[in-house]
Amino acid sequence: MPTVRDLRVRQGQVLLMAGTSKGVFLFAAGPKRDKWERGGPQFAGSPTYALGSANGNGQRLFAGVENPFYGPSLRWSDDLGATWSDETASTLKFPEDAGVSLKRIWQIVPGAENNTLYAGVEPSALFVSHDRGKSWELVRGLFDHPHREKWMPGNGGQCLHTVLPHPTDPDRITVAMSTGGVYRTEDGGQTWRPRNSGVRVDFMPEKFPEFGQCVHKVVRHPGRPETLFLQNHGGLYRSDDGGDSWHDIAKGVPSDFGFCMAIHPHDPDVVYIVPLEASLFRCTPEGKMRVYRTRDGGKSWEALSKGLPQKDANEVVLRDAMAVDRLDPAGVYFGTRSGKVYASADGGGSWSLVADGLPPVLCVRAVVIGDPAKIRVPHAKGAVRRGVANVKSKAKAVAKKKPLRSAARKLTRAR
Repeated sequence: MPTVRDLRVRQGQVLLMAGTSKGVFLFAAGPKRDKWERGGPQFAGSPTYALGSANGNGQRLFAGVENPFYGPSLRWSDDLGATWSDETASTLKFPEDAGVSLKRIWQIVPGAENNTLYAGVEPSALFVSHDRGKSWELVRGLFDHPHREKWMPGNGGQCLHTVLPHPTDPDRITVAMSTGGVYRTEDGGQTWRPRNSGVRVDFMPEKFPEFGQCVHKVVRHPGRPETLFLQNHGGLYRSDDGGDSWHDIAKGVPSDFGFCMAIHPHDPDVVYIVPLEASLFRCTPEGKMRVYRTRDGGKSWEALSKGLPQKDANEVVLRDAMAVDRLDPAGVYFGTRSGKVYASADGGGSWSLVADGLPPVLCVRAVVIGDPAKIRVPHAKGAVRRGVANVKSKAKAVAKKKPLRSAARKLTRAR
């Protein structure tokens, strides 16, 4: 087994986590994000498709790890990746009466309430925890949905890869899966309705079905929760009504096929994608490594290439291999299937190589250690800062509204 490098992560730093097909590699840098220390690999030899962190007191990290012999488990760390829980401590699994077993953990995200977590898994299902991952409950409303038997696996499996809890209303959750499409609940998970109107399906006879879309990723900004952006298996979309309807925004990009998507932490009009040539040739167009950014909510797109290879770069960036941090100017990160990790400290204006020669990168997450608002960041030329004050003001106004108590939480307390 390889030697694991220790990494000491300090307050005020950014912890960058890269889940690969052979374990998790950790990187840490100061607010300038120009020099990165490296640690790991943790879970050497085990594919890791999901990384996340918990809200509440303390900094808890999570990793969805697949042991080649014993299967998937949820591991956590309370010391910023220095040590991790034993795989036998994981309780994330299907109940015996479900008739299926856990194949892969695809997503780990915090809910609107402290200590609440959601996990999206394969086969497509949603789990919820109200104690920071100690115990988990299958969201039966989605698992027992009459559409489930018709959800088919995509090329990467039958995965529920996107979980978007509403920032102020615990009863509202949006999920997306391949294949199956987008679904939303408004009653804490008891009932779910497909939300795919306007999203195209190229590989089916009916091009705009109620469900069955191969959605690759959906993102939104907490300051504007009704606006969603979607990267489909062919198609790039925006919704301004929480997913009730979608319209195409794939103008100015070399291809509308791709996997990853990330939204700027301070500006809801800024979204990042990495287009790929086509479904059958999943490489960056023209052999150029380019991130595309919109600053106007999808009306136009610009190619970001400074510092990225522009010749013979036939790269692939997977659906969870792009992330942002919460500093200002924001950091943007992505990893490739060729084992490279890139970082931008100025909102995508310029890029630098963090690591090369890693196993294929499956997911990337960035965590700011400490309060991002109190961390002084050196000014970065060209950084995207537009709209920060306006978004913060809107977010505060929304937060004043008293959120509804989720039905699922009520049932849990009543037991």
